[in-house]
Amino acid sequence: MSNVPLLLLLVVASAGAGDGAAPASNARPCASPAASAYPFCNATLPFPARARALVSLLTLDEKIAQLSNTAAGAPRLGVPPFEWWSESLHGVCDNGPGVNFSSGPVRSATIFPQVILSAAAFNRSLWRAAARAIAVEARAMHNAGQAGLTFWAPNINVFRDPRWGRGQETPGEDPAVVSAYSVEYVKGFQRDYGEEGRMMLSACCKHYIAYDLEKWRGFTRYTFNAKVNAQDMEDTYQPPFKSCIQEGRASCLMCSYNQVNGVPACARKDILQRARDEWGFQGYITSDCDAVAIIHENQTYTASDEDSIAVVLKAGMDINCGSFLIRHTKSAIEKGKVQEEDINHALFNLFSVQLRLGFFDKTNENQWFTQLGPNNVCTTEHRELAAEAVRQGTVLLKNDNGFLPLKRSEVGHIALIGPAANDPYILGGDYTGVPCHSTTFVKGMQAYVPKTTFAAGCKDVPCNSTDGFGEAIEAAKRADVVVLIAGLNLTEETEDHDRVSLLLPGRQMDLIHTVASVTKKPVVLVLMGGGPVDVSFAKHDPRIASILWIGYPGEVGGNVLPEILFGKYNPGGKLPITWYPESFTAVPMDDMNMRADASRGYPGRTYRFYTGDVVYGFGYGLSYSKYSYSILQAPKKISLSRSSVPDLISRKPAYTRRDGVDYVQVEDIASCEALQFPVHISVSNDGAMDGSHAVLLFASSKPSFPGSPIKQLVGFERVHTAAGRSTDVEITVDPCKLMSFANTEGTRVLFLGTHVLMVGDEEHELLIEA
Repeated sequence: MSNVPLLLLLVVASAGAGDGAAPASNARPCASPAASAYPFCNATLPFPARARALVSLLTLDEKIAQLSNTAAGAPRLGVPPFEWWSESLHGVCDNGPGVNFSSGPVRSATIFPQVILSAAAFNRSLWRAAARAIAVEARAMHNAGQAGLTFWAPNINVFRDPRWGRGQETPGEDPAVVSAYSVEYVKGFQRDYGEEGRMMLSACCKHYIAYDLEKWRGFTRYTFNAKVNAQDMEDTYQPPFKSCIQEGRASCLMCSYNQVNGVPACARKDILQRARDEWGFQGYITSDCDAVAIIHENQTYTASDEDSIAVVLKAGMDINCGSFLIRHTKSAIEKGKVQEEDINHALFNLFSVQLRLGFFDKTNENQWFTQLGPNNVCTTEHRELAAEAVRQGTVLLKNDNGFLPLKRSEVGHIALIGPAANDPYILGGDYTGVPCHSTTFVKGMQAYVPKTTFAAGCKDVPCNSTDGFGEAIEAAKRADVVVLIAGLNLTEETEDHDRVSLLLPGRQMDLIHTVASVTKKPVVLVLMGGGPVDVSFAKHDPRIASILWIGYPGEVGGNVLPEILFGKYNPGGKLPITWYPESFTAVPMDDMNMRADASRGYPGRTYRFYTGDVVYGFGYGLSYSKYSYSILQAPKKISLSRSSVPDLISRKPAYTRRDGVDYVQVEDIASCEALQFPVHISVSNDGAMDGSHAVLLFASSKPSFPGSPIKQLVGFERVHTAAGRSTDVEITVDPCKLMSFANTEGTRVLFLGTHVLMVGDEEHELLIEA
């Protein structure tokens, strides 16, 4: 169904080739004769016993010295320092101190597309393959002494508001998609193996929870109080983290800066413990950097620094990114606010993860990943996988009269206009490391059309001047075809910086209009950036024939763009976010409510609840082919009382009536697995070009229940279909998880009555009855 399996095999093959591997420079405590006699080095003991043994041997000062991301270790026991903070969002990067490109044999790493673009591929196997490749490079760098073992990715906050500066780092606005991505990333990255949860690396689900505002008007992420009702917490903000833990088995959670309903996220014992008690979390919980210090200093939630330490340790946080706990925990103990046992609990979780990573034990030469080295970084296979992610994620938004693909025989001279066209630094987006080899759009185009002209048009992406318009006009007049590169970069959206407007920055719109007015043919508009842009003007302008969204494509973006423009690859990505009009900026960014409220003129958020106009909707995306769908097989009725599984409803009453509508609480369904059903879909390619695209299956209730989503995604698959042929695809639907929603009390309910399954223009009615 996907064209990734071959690439996946290539990634695995390259991972096993360790020629050129540098000897590991990371000391293993239990490898030394002096430490091997300690109980925590006894490999016959289970990990929990070994972790407790190590805790018991530490002095109080030694214990406190472990509570920072840069843990001091215990030299007396042969335990070396340990750096917990490394980053790997879409490639290994040096945002944290754990990764070092400046010294050592590895000076760069493959930069994959920013997450929002990879998400647009709607391809689970692609997501996992990319995570596996990133992990191979991360472990290779660790073996070379240039990276840690614990990485703080992925970012799985829902892209709630289009202005959010870090939305680019996420898989989009749909909790089901974000959940699916989190599972594939963590499984691909951690590479769990053997007994006791052993793993190659550790991944971290962040930022827990309801974090999606950087700096907007008078609000900042450091003091923002996210007021979230129980309904939205259950079916929007929480699901990605639940999936990341339950299904992905992530070994780390990061609690966020913000408050949640008046309490700092790192101090919310109910939320932190839910991960352990209800979801089975076995790992460590870190704060975001300096998130403990701000509880007293900025949020004034506590009366003292010592109170801040007490509230987070007792809530279940284990480690602080920063030095705050190292500086103030001793005082908190002396004042009786923290007990040594609180620290012991945290250290048990930390040491347990280190043991699962093999940090204490002698390197096992038989483990393939211990042999990874510099030759496993920046490989041809990884670069090709990154290119495949760009190909599959790029979204064709407009293509009047089949203007694209271009014919190479008809394009002797092409002009690329826009400051981003020749800028390698714009390609990665947020959390980008040192690329192996970045190819700009200009350089990539020159391989297709030797006579490629570049004109910046604007000095930079903010485009506050028309000084370069003249050069752009002259270039546009001479060229056979003009491609305008517009959109966003990190001056517009990034960590600690939200957008104010959804329009193109500065005079970019004027540049587009000016250039389009002088060209021989209509222009192609290529949009960069993670957040949506209001391009209503271009959508309806006949002088703009085609629009492509390419996000932040990473280091291979310049190679892939001409492939798509000239039809070597048929685009089939779908938007993972709603593209709102500029008028949406009137909606307060600090309003966390998802559901629309007509009584106060509130339009709601994301395609599941938003009632206003859109520029382009979630799941929108064209192709050079035209696809049609037919639902071949799906149940017409699901009867809970007549299920083949005894006692499907675990207790009475089987269902509840409210507002004239019947529903059953999901927690009362004894076997959600028994309710799952397959939907068989025939996908026909009615065009003249083979293509791969995302098939999205939605569901809605009929009639709608108060507070229920307008529709919601219940399944997706990436499907390749040859021109003039059809492909059958099966999508398994989990009604409990994906057709349910939360009521106002925050309880998951499944509506009893008629549901409508939708794929493309095809609809199928399904009755769920008690």
